[in-house]
Amino acid sequence: MLSRVLRHRATLPLAIGSAAIATAFYNTTFIKNEPLKTFQGDNAWIELPIAKIEDVSHDTRRFTFNLPEKDQVTGLITASALLAKLQTPKGSNVIRPYTPVSDVSTKGHFELVIKHYKDGKFTEMLFDKKPSDTVAFKGPIKKWEWKPNSFESITLLGAGSGITPLYQLVHHISQNPEDKTKINLLYGNKTPNDILLKKELEEIQAKYPEQVKLHLFVDKAEGDFKGNLGFITKEYLEANTPKPSDSHQVFVCGPPPFMKAYSGPKTSPQDQGELVGILKDLGHTKEHVFKF
Repeated sequence: MLSRVLRHRATLPLAIGSAAIATAFYNTTFIKNEPLKTFQGDNAWIELPIAKIEDVSHDTRRFTFNLPEKDQVTGLITASALLAKLQTPKGSNVIRPYTPVSDVSTKGHFELVIKHYKDGKFTEMLFDKKPSDTVAFKGPIKKWEWKPNSFESITLLGAGSGITPLYQLVHHISQNPEDKTKINLLYGNKTPNDILLKKELEEIQAKYPEQVKLHLFVDKAEGDFKGNLGFITKEYLEANTPKPSDSHQVFVCGPPPFMKAYSGPKTSPQDQGELVGILKDLGHTKEHVFKF
């Protein structure tokens, strides 16, 4: 009996040791397999090189930036942005926020679609850049942490370059087969040639026609444009988007006149400000309208 007890006790350290080794191996493997995040939210600026520049329209380009390592991800969530910094010849810093249009899980690089604005300090300098030139970034700047199936439906209301955070939501939600959220995207521009990410948006709608509805608006139709002419009116919104409810969320992003008309501007990055304009007139509440 004593010998059996001693043998049993002798196996305990070995068993415990084996379990500890297995746990350590599992944890090490798990940590090792988790992609390294470039942006840690630590307020540090990181210089990144431009890998590629592509024309998207007459005044808009897609900039691809390489991350420090090929197996790194940005560390962004949906929906979040990065701050970009360039320096003027006199040494002054110019900083602007931008939302990547590449998937947050993309490794090794990320993409920004940026519109050149007349007299825009940042875009004037950026559009003079060439591949291999660098831009400093820091972040992530969290805007809205999307959680699948938070709402039955969402309405995305945008204009011009305000499409980028809205596209991030459309892409992220539609790529997740577990997320059943229905999406209405209403997007306004001056002409068909000004519609950013048109090809990508139409491909998503074609692939997920029951989930994603795309409504394009232009001030002036050209060529074979198939969409709506004029502004996104109160009457159109009322007829083609869900009624205000706790199961429906609206996201808005566009230039100042657009924001003023539909939702009112943000007071600051931390303060959404009061809801005014067309969305308020339709019965939406401040709690269910988010201004990018």
